[in-house]
Amino acid sequence: MAERLFDEVGLNKREAKEFVDAFFDALREALEQGRQVKLSGFGNFDLRRKNQRPGRNPKTGEEIPISARTVVTFRPGQKLKERVEAYSGGEHAGSGQ
Repeated sequence: MAERLFDEVGLNKREAKEFVDAFFDALREALEQGRQVKLSGFGNFDLRRKNQRPGRNPKTGEEIPISARTVVTFRPGQKLKERVEAYSGGEHAGSGQ
């Protein structure tokens, strides 16, 4: 991303890297504070609480509990979905079509 800012916007490489780092720091800080991050035309980053659930050790088959935790989720916005679908020819990723 920094390289693209350097090439297309005209920032020098140091400024471009600082800009990208600052963006991701702000995103990370907002999520750490429990806030949703909305990027217009792109999508939303949210936190979701997952309850404890049963799991299985794939090597031994032993049943083990998977701890409750908070995870980051991303929901793409309509504009992003449309652009990705147009780029991919409308095929659904992973559907084998």
